[in-house]
Amino acid sequence: MPGPFSGAFVRRVIDHSGKDVPEHAHDWPLLSLFVMGGCLTRAEPGEAFVSGPSAVLYRAGAKHKNTVGDFGFEQIEIEFDPAWLGDALPTAPVSRWIGGRIGGAARAFARLCTEEIDEAALRAGLRQFLEGASRAPPRRSPGWVEEVSRRLRENPSLTARDLSPVAQRHPAWLGTAYLRATGEGLAVAAARFRVESAARLLRETDLAPAQVAAEVGFCDQSHMSRTFRNLFGRLPSAVRADRDRFRRLT
Repeated sequence: MPGPFSGAFVRRVIDHSGKDVPEHAHDWPLLSLFVMGGCLTRAEPGEAFVSGPSAVLYRAGAKHKNTVGDFGFEQIEIEFDPAWLGDALPTAPVSRWIGGRIGGAARAFARLCTEEIDEAALRAGLRQFLEGASRAPPRRSPGWVEEVSRRLRENPSLTARDLSPVAQRHPAWLGTAYLRATGEGLAVAAARFRVESAARLLRETDLAPAQVAAEVGFCDQSHMSRTFRNLFGRLPSAVRADRDRFRRLT
């Protein structure tokens, strides 16, 4: 991970599937950027399951607790001094942006934060993201999105043609509408679901990578490696090493 920085900390946080993260708060505002998996977060606005391209901003002192989903949860956290950022933050204790254009922007920013980013670029990227997210109008995903995502996770080989009856629309319309609603296309979502299943097995079992690839439906181990690299800029070998990097709670 890049850094250190004078007014911010950037870190990768990885949680085991099913983990309960007790209620806690941070001394500085914290932006959580989704990478893979999902978790049920409980905070002042209520409960929300965070999965797929998304971001959550906790103001300093905002209490929250999480229950990690079946595939674990990986996020990039940016904890920062408001004076270092130099811009006003949303007034709500907790702000959530799940899916849509802001979810897509959160995914791109998370990827940027894992690269060799300098302090000026980090501050500019954080400011740009928060300004865009704060201006975004409230949105609600269409009712069919959850069912399409559920079926695609169960069988990532399904196509837009296979899934279009769920939304009762033409396959070409479904692909565009799903991207608009979730921040990722159907093919990218299908690849992510396979990667999330593989990541859980790599982190939480001793299965050989070739066995993991076969278990989750990749053509072979090379196919799995290419998909990991394309989606997350990391290889399965790096994800396996995460077994020594799960969040430690005190």
